[in-house]
Amino acid sequence: MTFTDFETVIELRRYTLHPGRRDELIELFEREFVEPQEAAGAHLFGMFRERASPDKFVWLRGFPSMAARKAALEEFYFGPVWKEHREAANATMIDSDDVLLLRPVRRGLSAPPPGSGLHVAISPPASPPDSAFAAFETEPSENTFPQLPVRADGPFSVWFSRTPLGAGVELGLEATSRSLIR
Repeated sequence: MTFTDFETVIELRRYTLHPGRRDELIELFEREFVEPQEAAGAHLFGMFRERASPDKFVWLRGFPSMAARKAALEEFYFGPVWKEHREAANATMIDSDDVLLLRPVRRGLSAPPPGSGLHVAISPPASPPDSAFAAFETEPSENTFPQLPVRADGPFSVWFSRTPLGAGVELGLEATSRSLIR
């Protein structure tokens, strides 16, 4: 199964963290936030370090629909786990609002082994390059969970590849210790 076999709504979340706090957030995230979000209905399928930006943390989660996204986010963010650990998580962050809400155009991203590379290109709407194995476009629906802002400065096309894409803004990512893509 690839991560987009069932998801029609994808969040690409890119956090800017206080200097030197990325590993602290990743450890907290892996220990406390993965299972509760999945139990609430979110499918977490990737957590990454940006190679060129030591204070960036990128992660992906998917939902079968906008209604399912709203329900899952309400359950998690209004629930006991987030309430208990939100201050610790938020203390690591400078900005958590660089979020793209996407829908698949071409499916097919498989699990990267921990420490392996993944390239993400973000650009104005365009056809995916041949080297892309998963492609997305901006989801035009209204954000149904406004407590978590999403970018509205699009539209964008987003492509994933195992090799550099050379298109738009490219993020070279390295998988964290916990492979979440199934």
